[in-house]
Amino acid sequence: MTPADLSRTVVRAVRCAVEDGELPADAAVPARVVVERTRPGGVGEYATPVALQLAKSAALVPGRVADVLARRLAGEPGIERVEITGPGFLNFVMAPASVADLVRDVRERGARYGFVPAPDDAPDDAPDACPEPPELPELRAGVVRAAVQRVRDSQGQSDSQGLGLGAAPLPAGPLPVAPVARRDGDVRAAYGADAAAWAMLCVPPQETPVFSARLLVQDESSEFFRVRYAHARSRALSRNAADLAFRSEPGDFTDDGDDAAAPLLRALRDYPLVLEAAAHHRAPERLVRHLVELADALLDFQYRVLPKGDEKPSAAHRARLALAEAAGTVLAGGLALLGIDAPDCL
Repeated sequence: MTPADLSRTVVRAVRCAVEDGELPADAAVPARVVVERTRPGGVGEYATPVALQLAKSAALVPGRVADVLARRLAGEPGIERVEITGPGFLNFVMAPASVADLVRDVRERGARYGFVPAPDDAPDDAPDACPEPPELPELRAGVVRAAVQRVRDSQGQSDSQGLGLGAAPLPAGPLPVAPVARRDGDVRAAYGADAAAWAMLCVPPQETPVFSARLLVQDESSEFFRVRYAHARSRALSRNAADLAFRSEPGDFTDDGDDAAAPLLRALRDYPLVLEAAAHHRAPERLVRHLVELADALLDFQYRVLPKGDEKPSAAHRARLALAEAAGTVLAGGLALLGIDAPDCL
């Protein structure tokens, strides 16, 4: 179960509890539930404050609401147990997830991993790119709002609301976007379209973007470079493996006490939740930050992938390669949502 799946499962549990009379009929069933990584010292992998949010409309103490939801959620596939902490926080201990299943899921969905399928969605025939919105007169407004629309499309929110594109705005109003400062001049000519887009998207839309020579640096001191380089490295690993006459194959593996894969697995599993949050908050910078986290994890993990010295390619090497390829696929998909190219070589 992905974090985004968990969020939808909690919403369903709330709705069913109201329908079955376990919670009052006037309890406000949320359209969305915030699920976050458990903070240090917490219980399990994920937590949600939904019981505290429901308590007022349900006219119950948060602990009572949490008890009702915990009983329902404890039996859901993928959830090992649910514990209540503090005044009513629900904490989820997830069933151990298979690396092989995660990689197969990414392979099956490709660049659409983390997307929410439409009711009649057919993944095999679906295009990898979302429709481009019309361009807006101001450069950054067009870049930011196009990225927001693509991310919202990925989550089934393809109504273009609040984007200033002629549709009815969201209740929060049109998305405010700070323009590129006049002193920065023609940033696309100075830095290239992709680097300029990265600078425009890596800060919240209402903040003024910063452009500097760092965007052009071709080393790991640049986040923009690291993300695209990590994608290119995933492709290079596949080519290197082919030279050694082996291919990737999803599987589970151990690293002899070195848990180098853990940050990479965590970043891949959290990606659908990040997309959902970025769509809900109309915040493409959340996706940018996560791509940096994913890229850094892959760059650290890459040294575990190929055989060393006289080693023969093993099942573990094939499984690690499959995981690295999955990370490259997700990086390419995330960059595409931002409107940025992911070259195979840098």
